[in-house]
Amino acid sequence: MTQYQFPKGFLWGGATADFQYEGGFNEGGRGICSQDFVTEGSVDRKRQITLKLADGSRGTVNCLETFPEGAEAQMYEDAYYPSHQAVDFYHHYREDIALLAEMGFNVFRFSICWSRIYPTGDEETPNQEGIDFYSNVIDECLKYGMEPLITICHDEMPDHLARTYDGWNSRHLIDAYVKYCRTLFENYGTRVRYWLTFNELNAIHGYAKIGVHTMTPQVYYQAQHHMFVASSKAIALGHEMMPGSMFGAMYAMSEMYPATCRSEDVFACYRQRRESLFFIDVMARGKYPNYAHEIFARKGVNLKIEEGDLQLLEKYPLDYLSFSYYRSTTVTADHFTTMDPMGIMGGEQNPYLESTPWGWPIDPLGLRYCLNELYDRYQKPLFVVENGLGAVDEISEDGKIHDPYRVKYLADHFRAMADAINIDHVPCIGYTMWAPIDLVSLQTGEMKKRYGFVYVDMDDRGNGTLKRIKKDSFEWMKEVIATGGGNL
Repeated sequence: MTQYQFPKGFLWGGATADFQYEGGFNEGGRGICSQDFVTEGSVDRKRQITLKLADGSRGTVNCLETFPEGAEAQMYEDAYYPSHQAVDFYHHYREDIALLAEMGFNVFRFSICWSRIYPTGDEETPNQEGIDFYSNVIDECLKYGMEPLITICHDEMPDHLARTYDGWNSRHLIDAYVKYCRTLFENYGTRVRYWLTFNELNAIHGYAKIGVHTMTPQVYYQAQHHMFVASSKAIALGHEMMPGSMFGAMYAMSEMYPATCRSEDVFACYRQRRESLFFIDVMARGKYPNYAHEIFARKGVNLKIEEGDLQLLEKYPLDYLSFSYYRSTTVTADHFTTMDPMGIMGGEQNPYLESTPWGWPIDPLGLRYCLNELYDRYQKPLFVVENGLGAVDEISEDGKIHDPYRVKYLADHFRAMADAINIDHVPCIGYTMWAPIDLVSLQTGEMKKRYGFVYVDMDDRGNGTLKRIKKDSFEWMKEVIATGGGNL
């Protein structure tokens, strides 16, 4: 019988994002963030950003669309914005962290809400209540021997920076971000070793995530360049202020396969994969790759690069790579340029794979493939920081939540990860499952799309007691960690 043993010191934990989990949007001096204007949705109905149009009337756009001229983000009392309450980690953090510790977690990935530290992003001094809140969260983690893994910027920013400067389309954001990082490092640097500068750079776009009003390839890649520069500056500052600290960035890593063995499909898959790896190439290798010229020419992009930018990228690359893995896709030559608005993610269903209730193909072997692919290409330590199954979990008549489908999903992926570590000798630091406690879905804004080992009593409109209830998978995961994978 194959033994799926994980190395001693392997980091086991869970991952969350502030605007999906934290809540407390109008408490503790927190400012409005760019995600606060995004409504709920469903698998059939895209989430919307609510707007005030130029003529004063009400409007909406989905999160991938360009704002109408003169429109600005606006909240309305009759709309439901899931980020405002989320599942209220803000008031439940001690209880939640205790539950994570009970499972045996030795790492917890969470993001800091930028507008809780700098409400507008332009203040000279930070919000002390925000600093104190995250300091308490970190101390609570350390109390249980749990490493904090902090995402500095997870798909959001102070709305003022988006509204006033057009978000990351402006170089002003670089300085604002570095000031924010300095504050985090000054206050938490002695207690935090692992940092992520940004979340899923290859899959973020639009006003809510990067603060831009216009969705064009020019704006998108210019914003990404500014984020690349900001990340390198943060790494330089972090290494100076916190010797021994480790900096990564997080990427969305759906594995890609050619739809057929037709040479055109194989090459299209190669190009598509390379295009999705462009972001890691820049940040891990420290320079723009040769194929970037073709991407920019095809998409009509003319980057504005200031003196010293390229030298900075080369001098301060990432220390490690982290990524999310949920699914795989197939690529055909016919759909190469239409897979995604920015040509980064997407693809077609694989007929050989089963899918989740939300249509995401389940491909455990793809995780092993990703781990090998990334280490072969970059030769840097890896960290799986998101992976999990969104499913409809219901409380049974016995008052319990039985989720054997989640156990199977995770067990299959853990075996694939163990094989990558033990057979392929890929240096994988750890694994943080998305999300250990139920939270609001990013894609749909729903609560019924549940990922956690812990059930939260809340519906899609924010109604419920917020009571935390352990699912069957809770005890199973506890045993996985206790045995180092010996129960797989």
